[in-house]
Amino acid sequence: MRYGWTTGACATAATTAAYTALLTGEFPDPVEVRLPQGRRPAFALATERLDVESATAGVIKDAGDDPDVTHGALILSTVSRGAPGSGVSFRAGAGVGTVTLPGLPLAVGEPAINPVPRRLMTEAVRRVAAAHGDPGDVVVEISVPGGEELARRTWNPRLGIVGGLSILGTTGVVVPYSCSAWIDSIRRGVDVARALGHQHLAGATGSTSERVVAQRYGLPETALLDMGDFAGAVLKYVKRHPVPRLTIAGGFAKMSKLAAGHLDLHSNRSQVDLGLLAGLAPEPLAGRIRAANTALHALQLSQAEGFPIGDLVADRAREFAASVLAPAPVAVDVLVIDRAGTVVGVSGA
Repeated sequence: MRYGWTTGACATAATTAAYTALLTGEFPDPVEVRLPQGRRPAFALATERLDVESATAGVIKDAGDDPDVTHGALILSTVSRGAPGSGVSFRAGAGVGTVTLPGLPLAVGEPAINPVPRRLMTEAVRRVAAAHGDPGDVVVEISVPGGEELARRTWNPRLGIVGGLSILGTTGVVVPYSCSAWIDSIRRGVDVARALGHQHLAGATGSTSERVVAQRYGLPETALLDMGDFAGAVLKYVKRHPVPRLTIAGGFAKMSKLAAGHLDLHSNRSQVDLGLLAGLAPEPLAGRIRAANTALHALQLSQAEGFPIGDLVADRAREFAASVLAPAPVAVDVLVIDRAGTVVGVSGA
């Protein structure tokens, strides 16, 4: 599948072009950038504007074959002169967020331009400055038209990043379906929750389970982790950055996968083990579960006989989650929820 480029890589390309134009009057197009791991891609410019005080260049983000929310977004960099000796400073333009909560790798009040993209842009400015005999004291303003609307489809509102998107990327490369941005957001969610002093976090597989767990325990939004299928990302990061209590909540099928020892709960990467579910039940129910069409069918068969398969799945899932968390001092409990939002299994709560 085709790789793509992060917003940080695009911002670096746009910054390189804009600063070059500010010094020379001409925009390089395409513009080459240096990324980690030795990559040196060239980016075509989608827009350019030059006046006496500043220069602006824009690059359309190409996420390759990854279903990235920012695919096709225009990443703009406006470079203007800074105060003598100020070096490179960053501003959030329209569509780029501002940090409002602690726990992120940026101070409160800073534009949501992450450390690696800042470093890449700073290094690019220094190279252009050296090539043209300039001191390199500039203000770099990154903006993304429509970014505030796009940000509503990301973790940013929950992480306390207001006003738009984050400029992200550690390698500059988007690997298709790696979901690295989602996993990174899970980690930042844990960081923010810990910085706010939350003692109880909850990772939920979807909106229904998140609503149920929030209501059941009275948890604020900043204590909730939209983990999707990435149970492993939550458990492994909380192991390294522990909190006193963690709740894992999700539908019966996904919690059955966790009970079977799967850390990635996506349907393409793990399947429900009906044999495991059957092993939890007595005969003849076990035989009917083995022949069931789906996990939901197995749940319905068990409920019809008053058999608490949800609790048993929760127990197995909690045991596995605890084994992943060990030896971190984290008490873990599991909620199993059906599609209607009813709790059908509880363990450790």
